[in-house]
Amino acid sequence: MALAIFDLDETLIDGDCASLWAGHMAAIQWVDADSFLPREQELMALYSRGELAMEDYMAYTLSPLVGRTQEEVEFVVGPFVEDVIEPIIYSDAMRCLARHRAAGDRLLVISASAHFLVSAIAERLGIAEVLAIDLEQQHGHYSGKTRGVLTYREGKVLRLQAWLAEQGESLAGAYFYSDSRNDLPLLQQVDKPHVVNPDPTLLQHAEQAGWPVLSWR
Repeated sequence: MALAIFDLDETLIDGDCASLWAGHMAAIQWVDADSFLPREQELMALYSRGELAMEDYMAYTLSPLVGRTQEEVEFVVGPFVEDVIEPIIYSDAMRCLARHRAAGDRLLVISASAHFLVSAIAERLGIAEVLAIDLEQQHGHYSGKTRGVLTYREGKVLRLQAWLAEQGESLAGAYFYSDSRNDLPLLQQVDKPHVVNPDPTLLQHAEQAGWPVLSWR
């Protein structure tokens, strides 16, 4: 039995759940679409180029949650996952998850998106264990701030190392699947890195390193 680790956005699903969630918040009028969405897209473009301070993206996109309870947000996230996320789950990803389950591997999603989104989507995928960006709550309400080490770039490695120590697990024989250059620090830590629909920088690195390159649809 090995650990099979998966990135979420553009790896298991054909899209970015944070950007899709921003659009959903506009649809339910938690934000003003004309002002909020263009700035979110600008920040996401920086992320795609590897130029984004994740703290800046999170500070902006968490602002609509300030003062809302976890229960209030979960009530909205459920239909969002059903209506927006389920149709864009890669069939190839589901088959890969099934193969790892059949092999007795332990499944983990590690994502640079907010935990409340990642955990809800992972549940739909049948994955119970998640590492994602944790959010601060004050007096039972979201504060708009993050908590702890962000699961982004080297932060994914740090959070995973802490989780491995806590769980008594190791990376011996571990797999990691990702699409993004931002995940190179973690891809380089595992025995069996796999790149999925990779961005150009990651594709070049994978070809040079001899890593498997997967095209999921």
